Amino acid sequence: MPEQISKYPEVTLSILKGVGARCNEGAKQQILTKCPAEQFCALPTGEICVYGIEQIPKMTQITTRELARVVCPPEQRFSLDSAAFLGTDGVIPGAAFVVGLVVGGVWQRFKKKG
Repeated sequence: MPEQISKYPEVTLSILKGVGARCNEGAKQQILTKCPAEQFCALPTGEICVYGIEQIPKMTQITTRELARVVCPPEQRFSLDSAAFLGTDGVIPGAAFVVGLVVGGVWQRFKKKG
């Protein structure tokens, strides 16, 4: 039976209730036994456990490592053309590097004259 991730788990639970699921009612958990009762729904065709984003580490069917591989694939983490490198995340370190080069050059000239 599935575990679901939702940005708005309370809305998801409300929708499931609206279509006949028994949620937060103490329904017997036959498969998803580790699902917190307030996140559990039983339907005639199975069970669902709805997790919010902050509850992802508590999931039993999907690990954070599995999720990280999809959300932040290794080939995109250190790509030179990634948004993080060229975007605002890369602008400040890049500017600091250039300023450091300029200050270092000026400092070397000042030391030679003095």
